[in-house]
Amino acid sequence: MKHSLRVVFCTVALSIIAPSIAVAQVYPAKPVRVIVPFAPGGGSDIIARQVSNKLQEQFMQGFVIDNRGGAGGLIGMELAAKAPADGYTIIIMSGSFSTSAALQKPAFDPIRTIRGVAEIGYVPFVLAVHASLPVKTLPEFFKLARSRPGELCYASSGLGGITHLATELMASQAKVRFTHVPYKSTGAAMVDLLAGACQFILGSLPPMLPQIQAGKMRALAVSTAKPSDALPGVPVMSATLPGFEVDLWFGLLAPRDTPRPVVDALNEAVNRGLRDADLQKQLADQGMIASGGSPERFVARIESEYKRWSMVVEQAKIKVE
Repeated sequence: MKHSLRVVFCTVALSIIAPSIAVAQVYPAKPVRVIVPFAPGGGSDIIARQVSNKLQEQFMQGFVIDNRGGAGGLIGMELAAKAPADGYTIIIMSGSFSTSAALQKPAFDPIRTIRGVAEIGYVPFVLAVHASLPVKTLPEFFKLARSRPGELCYASSGLGGITHLATELMASQAKVRFTHVPYKSTGAAMVDLLAGACQFILGSLPPMLPQIQAGKMRALAVSTAKPSDALPGVPVMSATLPGFEVDLWFGLLAPRDTPRPVVDALNEAVNRGLRDADLQKQLADQGMIASGGSPERFVARIESEYKRWSMVVEQAKIKVE
């Protein structure tokens, strides 16, 4: 009797485990579609191509970029959400995933239909002011802002984008008031900022670094937990605003019900690729800090940011026009 029960138990266990083992062994058996929800040539597109090349090398199978820009990434996100959860459609994008979901409240629920697979890395944010603004430290900046409520204006890469929401979060925590001037891109925002039309920006480091190094802008603080090697001597914002930490992550995601063996295979491949010196240099050249980690860590980060940005949207009464 005991022998029979053991046979039944083993048969049931194998029936559960065997399909997962089979999936892991054969994946990928055909090219994988990599959705990039932004236009070609941007930061997300460049990073997606670099990472996809490493995945292609490891799996010996094509990872084909499919640019589907528009609506702040929502068009590509919806395609990923509705794709078959078989591992043959994945999406590589930035932290705008959380802000778009929080602000635009799409008909589909990206948080429940798309899951994080592997974080690739993150880009520090920096608070930089026009060189003519008479402040050299973050406390001086907040003191000036409090003495001139609403007079200092900041540029952003667009209404509801992460630069917009991050600045509103900073303003709320510092108890100051600014005027927001949205642009269609960081590049367009930088043009007016350098011309003195706006006084500051809180945004990703790479596009601002050349202007800071040229003395046209002054970096007051970085918003990551640790100082940036690219800006020696520039303090972290949390030294003045305890707990304030913002960066722009990039990562690989997939439809929610993608089989766990496939999720694990992709996660392991991304982490392995991030240990490659060539990829590390490619990412570092764009100002990115490689991170990696488990799927669970990435999922928790996405969900935490979604809650935070949803709170900012509600408190600041931000609406899509």
